[in-house]
Amino acid sequence: AFPPPISSAAMTSLKEICRGLPLNPLPENKGRRKGIPHAPVRTPNLTAQEKKLALRNALRYFPPEIQKKLALEFAEELRLYGHIYMYRFCPDIEMRAYPIGEYPCKTKSAAAIMLMIMNNLDPSVAQFPQELVTYGGNGQVFSNWAQFWLVMQYLSEMTEEQTLVMYSGHPLGLFPSPQRAPRLIITNGMVIPNYSSRDEYEKMFALGVTMYGQMTAGSYCYIGPQGIVHGTVLTVLNAGRRYLRAAELSGKVFVTSGLGGMSGAQAKAAVIAGCVGIIAEVDEAALLKRHKQGWLMEISDNLDHCIARLRYDLKHNSHHSTFMGSVINNYVNVERSVSDISVENNIQTFFFFCWNEVHFLQPIFLLFSREARKNKIALSLGYHGNVVDLWERLVQELDTTGELLADLGSDQTSCHNPFNGGYYPVQLGFEEGKQLLSTDPAKFRTLVQESLRRHVAAINKLADKGMFFWDYGNAFLLEAQRAGADVAKKGANKTEFRYPSYVQHIMGDIFSLGFGPFRWVCTSGDPQDLATTDGIAMSVLEDSIRQGVSTSVKQQYHDNIRWIREAGRHGLVVGSQARILYSDQKGRVSIAVAINRAISEGKIKAPVVLSRDHHDVSGTDSPFRETSNIYDGSAFCADMAVQNFVGDSFRGATWVALHNGGGVGWGEVINGGFGLVLDGSKEAEERAKMMLSWDVSNGVARRCWSGNAFAYETICQAMKENGTLRVTLPHKVVDEDILEQAVKH
Repeated sequence: AFPPPISSAAMTSLKEICRGLPLNPLPENKGRRKGIPHAPVRTPNLTAQEKKLALRNALRYFPPEIQKKLALEFAEELRLYGHIYMYRFCPDIEMRAYPIGEYPCKTKSAAAIMLMIMNNLDPSVAQFPQELVTYGGNGQVFSNWAQFWLVMQYLSEMTEEQTLVMYSGHPLGLFPSPQRAPRLIITNGMVIPNYSSRDEYEKMFALGVTMYGQMTAGSYCYIGPQGIVHGTVLTVLNAGRRYLRAAELSGKVFVTSGLGGMSGAQAKAAVIAGCVGIIAEVDEAALLKRHKQGWLMEISDNLDHCIARLRYDLKHNSHHSTFMGSVINNYVNVERSVSDISVENNIQTFFFFCWNEVHFLQPIFLLFSREARKNKIALSLGYHGNVVDLWERLVQELDTTGELLADLGSDQTSCHNPFNGGYYPVQLGFEEGKQLLSTDPAKFRTLVQESLRRHVAAINKLADKGMFFWDYGNAFLLEAQRAGADVAKKGANKTEFRYPSYVQHIMGDIFSLGFGPFRWVCTSGDPQDLATTDGIAMSVLEDSIRQGVSTSVKQQYHDNIRWIREAGRHGLVVGSQARILYSDQKGRVSIAVAINRAISEGKIKAPVVLSRDHHDVSGTDSPFRETSNIYDGSAFCADMAVQNFVGDSFRGATWVALHNGGGVGWGEVINGGFGLVLDGSKEAEERAKMMLSWDVSNGVARRCWSGNAFAYETICQAMKENGTLRVTLPHKVVDEDILEQAVKH
């Protein structure tokens, strides 16, 4: 029953983690590691019989000889944390994306998948790495560490005539399949619809029978917060253009919350967009992580400081007079020398680290930049505290001074998971909230809903005076509505609220044009390969513009060329050497073909993995986000996402995934994604052409049928370019009176 004994230095190499579960000897149980963030305690409320079932299910991975020992510690994990993570089997290896050639596999496809899995669990990337959560508070890669070991073993053994089948984190096994079939098929959370409730999920996850994969966590395609930076930049810029009538955002203030997972992109996006971003975050570890990565410029736990940064003075520093006095004494000549230094370099060069009783970082930048809003300087300021306190303070400033300090507002807390650590109530501190969540989840839920009502009340007061707020697709308005907050919109359908979803008003037309978050990963791990692909992508888009495209498409291409040019200097890579841009069908196919040929010619050293966010043209049916601007009554239908998953699988994808949940939460969305390995072969080129074309056209055709004029134009152009594509086009009802007359009869 046992594998051969392995050395005491086990789990320190890629070869070791491909040998299967380490059972002889068992690794030491070190429990939860200190110094890293951990997932909130879950409260599944299992009965005694269900607890036994959870243990029986977990012990299925292990031979009888060691089940007694493991049963006791697994029961303790279930009692303490609400889930069996199997901490004993958390490997000691440095978890990161290694160069593809270092993985002991029989196929390049398997090695690429292993690389992507390890990137999702890299502590610099993952939100709660020891609980196998990549982002979103509960976006799992696997349900437990036994699954990780088995998957790595299967991948190391897999040939080009086998497919690994994954059931919600569990590797069902390797099954025979033709070479053109996907090497990996993933489903996460595929629960019978009538049982797809949050309470049922908590129970099923604790039993180890299903898993919430978010979007790119459980499909192994996450690329760190860069994955959403570009979309956030576009959203903020377009919100400013549309609602503030501002061609640029310098001097404008964007207030939001969340820096833990994908929300960490907001700080970087604010700076790239050129505005002042104030982002609230209750978890100090998340703030410090983003600051260390260079994504967050300042941190403060003092609301006076935050307001002063908007109000042109430094009065807030009276409370830190000793600290600031020391700074001034040591840096009195800083102002005299900064005129020849760029703002970005100032920020990076003149940081002063003061670990006194405040425990936060204060930049010398304060001394010579007076205040960011007044001087129209891009700034990202992390407020260590609850966003409701920040919003209510902004209301207080409005009431007492008449000054509206916020221009744009949104929210990126994990509100899809509000009662299990995705949203912390303002009435409690972070640690108090975590404690209450584990001891009295019902009271925690009540406080969360009360906090949401306060949250919305403050936003409403500021919005009434001219601030523009939008929902960022995290189910904030949906949960606020369920909590009784004032978010209703008179005469609206059930997917609309007082404030728009960013898809409805800002990004919707982009999807209808076929543009969405296309991405790639250079598996060599070499930054030079990434630079080469950046150059290829820019060249492809520039050539497309020269050949002639519509005005709307041309603007998108220009935005993306600018994005790539600036990407390198903004330090966007966290984890794997990856890039994202928004592209349409033509752009994606052309970039893929050009990259594949560069691999064939040796200009790129190793295969490149193509992917995208599930949040895309075709990948997601989500009535409160991706399909919120579909008004023919089909917003709650999931045919598009399911068809996309199936269609990608037989058109050339290396792996495909289909998920319940993601973005707005469990039971609210069906979404899917893919991975496609480019290895320089002619076959890879043909796969890319076929699969990427379908992956975009499917969603554009659906949006066209729903009545979107941009999608109609886009799919008609696609049919002109490809004679084998034929799509059913809608006829518009030109006389609305005939509907009125028909209903009356």
